[in-house]
Amino acid sequence: MSIWKTPQRIWLTGATSGIGEALAKKLIAQGHHVVVSARQQAALDALCNGHPNAYPLALDVSDRQAVAAAGRQIGEQLGALDLALFNAGTCEYLNAQQFDMDLVERVFAPNLFGTLYGVEAALPLLRAARQEGKPARLAATSSASAYLPLPRAEAYGASKAAVSYFLESLRLDLDQEGIDVSLIHPGFVKTPLTERNDFPMPMQVSADTAADAIINGLVKGHLDIHFPRRFTYMVKLLGILPPALRRRVGLRMTRTQEVSS
Repeated sequence: MSIWKTPQRIWLTGATSGIGEALAKKLIAQGHHVVVSARQQAALDALCNGHPNAYPLALDVSDRQAVAAAGRQIGEQLGALDLALFNAGTCEYLNAQQFDMDLVERVFAPNLFGTLYGVEAALPLLRAARQEGKPARLAATSSASAYLPLPRAEAYGASKAAVSYFLESLRLDLDQEGIDVSLIHPGFVKTPLTERNDFPMPMQVSADTAADAIINGLVKGHLDIHFPRRFTYMVKLLGILPPALRRRVGLRMTRTQEVSS
């Protein structure tokens, strides 16, 4: 696995579970100055215990004012950020026959708006790193589902596709400032969130493997960090099929649902 040659100042959200926890442990062990955010203070304290280079910052990413305050606190603590890595998110699956807009909003709140609140708070700190003459990178965890519409994934997939589109556009507009943007598109990763899934998850990898792939991609400056490659290339290929063929593929994965009267 590639590593940075010098310690980085990093803000990582979603740091106490799944991919985020694996990332936090690796980044802290590598000696980076890591601000770790999640909702539970106790879990953050346990993660940082014994590591003077780790800083717990409890946060609900769907609270815009709280995220802005977190950005200001990080600025006071670290002065700037070399990497802002927004990994917090959730997943719920929609039953179209019992359409639930509350579910859609619950998914979009952390996945899309939580990410964008983080971007808003982190950009001044990334610009501060550039003013020091150092590289600066913004990164966010999207999903391989952003490549291909899937049944029951209306809320989750759309929230992640929106993250991917927004940050790919932002990448173009930040280029003149020298701020790079990386998107992370994992396939199935074994986490507490995916353990709730009630369907097969082909080519699933561990959170530790996912964290290695992400760090390696970030160090190398990859714009699209996706894994496992056999799975994500297949999903990308399906995503560029003509709509009629994509529909046929999707219908093979669709369950029969009871229609409410």
